[in-house]
Amino acid sequence: MTKQAGDLTVVGVSKSFGGVAALTDVSITVKQGEVHSLVGENGAGKSTLGKIISGLLLPDSGQIQISGESVSFRSPREALAHGIVTIAQELAIVPGLTVAENVLLGDEPKKVGFIKRKKLRKDFAALAKRVGFEFEPDTVAGSLSVAEQQKIEILRALSRNASIIIMDEPTAALSRQEAEALHKVICDLSKAGTTVILVSHFLSEVLELSDTISVLRDGHLVKTMPAAQSNQEELIELMLGRSLGAIYPTKIFPHYTAPTVLFVNNLCAGGVSNAWLSVRAGEILGVAGLVGSGRSELARAIFKDSKIHSGSIEINGVRITGKNPLAALQRGISLLPESRKELGLLLERSIKENITLSSLDRWSKFGIISRRRENQVVAKILEKVLVKSAGVRQKVSHLSGGNQQKVLLARTLMSSPRVLIVDEPTRGVDVGSKRAIYDLLTELAADGLAIIAISSDLEEVLGIAHRVIVIRGGKIVSELSGRAMTEHAVLEAAFTGTK
Repeated sequence: MTKQAGDLTVVGVSKSFGGVAALTDVSITVKQGEVHSLVGENGAGKSTLGKIISGLLLPDSGQIQISGESVSFRSPREALAHGIVTIAQELAIVPGLTVAENVLLGDEPKKVGFIKRKKLRKDFAALAKRVGFEFEPDTVAGSLSVAEQQKIEILRALSRNASIIIMDEPTAALSRQEAEALHKVICDLSKAGTTVILVSHFLSEVLELSDTISVLRDGHLVKTMPAAQSNQEELIELMLGRSLGAIYPTKIFPHYTAPTVLFVNNLCAGGVSNAWLSVRAGEILGVAGLVGSGRSELARAIFKDSKIHSGSIEINGVRITGKNPLAALQRGISLLPESRKELGLLLERSIKENITLSSLDRWSKFGIISRRRENQVVAKILEKVLVKSAGVRQKVSHLSGGNQQKVLLARTLMSSPRVLIVDEPTRGVDVGSKRAIYDLLTELAADGLAIIAISSDLEEVLGIAHRVIVIRGGKIVSELSGRAMTEHAVLEAAFTGTK
């Protein structure tokens, strides 16, 4: 039987990994029924604190109290027994099970040891309706997009009727409409007396939803304050220990005589219909649209990672005739994929191995790699992307999300591309690393690189792009530039297809 938790207090908690402090003497009180947000850069200790509260990690020192009584959780199951459930940043669905089976996993209605399928679907449908998520209960979870899989995680946590829910970046993979639906769920939970501990990089989301905000920096608690008494500028300064300035760098527009590097003519592929676009040297073309609109499908089609039915792709006026990503790479197209962990990085391999993975032929002869040359180029590219690490031999899994993204970006740049496609370039990245990535993209464009930037964050698209195209149903329905590039215009095109 799940207990109903009261106030949760973290008292003097510290935690280290391999001699490196992740948390140092952190004390926070989370009141029952409030939305309490934890903010900070990647590596600040937010997720570590959440894992300690949820039983995934044991603190080195300090204690957790619920309603004034000390508790010690050695597993998430023990935390669940006290009403604590976590929605983790990393998805934990079972791909071969249905949506309903994933949501009610471990809590399925049974009779004589067999799952009552009809009752399972009924319970799932009631929960999905209450939350406002539309799902077919018998859909195989592994066939769904990242955003839809994230919603399964949310429904699973809510099905436990927990009194404390830890949400670690719950809207990172959701569209604006889906995120707004979740915001309503969070507010309703809070009103009903459920405590929500929110970990998020979206400061506007934090300020909108939170009652209280705690800021962490380098494993230390910097400040806890009412959300109503704070703003984005203050939060950024507390997180970084300095003023960030503008979120987005000043745009450097390409010269009007800059040549067209990429030309996509009437392209039809999986999820893409009659796509036409061009990108000039030094230009950042933003791609906007709702989740499922065909943004990532367009990126994969240009990168030759999906079967092209008709149309053509040209680099500097010459058509790419190959049918796979190698042909695109050889002609100067490089892709930073949507999910760095599923589609990009080898997490248990070193920084150096990840960076040089797709370009080893450039410093090898007769199959023998020149380590000296490899080390030189890796050192040079790391200076450019500013990865913070313990050295090039460090495992990528030990890096923060922002530094992992920079490692993947470094690999894409190793091929010296003419066209760089970045799909969700700052997903799961803290505000300081976001600005570093924006600065790098702006610098690359100023050096003449043609860039396509795809993002579900509309503010991000408008903040870095010189021109924006909007995709709906696999078709480019609008192209915006100059003063016409507004949130209203993009959303109107995304929802209605109006140009």
